[in-house]
Amino acid sequence: MYSQPVCVDGLHLLVIDDDADTRKILTILFQMEGAEILAVGSVNEALEVLSYFNPDILISDIYLSDELGYSSLTKVRNLVATQGKWIPAIALTGFASETERAYAYAIGFQMHICKPINLDELVCAVASLADCKQLV
Repeated sequence: MYSQPVCVDGLHLLVIDDDADTRKILTILFQMEGAEILAVGSVNEALEVLSYFNPDILISDIYLSDELGYSSLTKVRNLVATQGKWIPAIALTGFASETERAYAYAIGFQMHICKPINLDELVCAVASLADCKQLV
């Protein structure tokens, strides 16, 4: 399945995506991999769950129905910064242009993954960011 060993067991993941099917698929995928995942449909929901859920990684769709995922990254990071934490993030989007990718990185996302999502690629990206977070 994976070209290299990956481990996301025990990680806490926060997913923001307004598509219910995407939330369901990612929840099942990461639960099967041993991660704890909360998947919400809006930035406001994400900010609410941060009062009791401490994610290791944020995975956010860019084009959400309530606002752009770019602002979700800023809001989530600002909130967790008040607790002295930093959270790496993956941008999910149906827009694969180099401009979109460059903007996602400039805003502060560590990775940019295009939809339709390659699930193996996403799991590897999460595992990679988990290693990155341990170095911060």
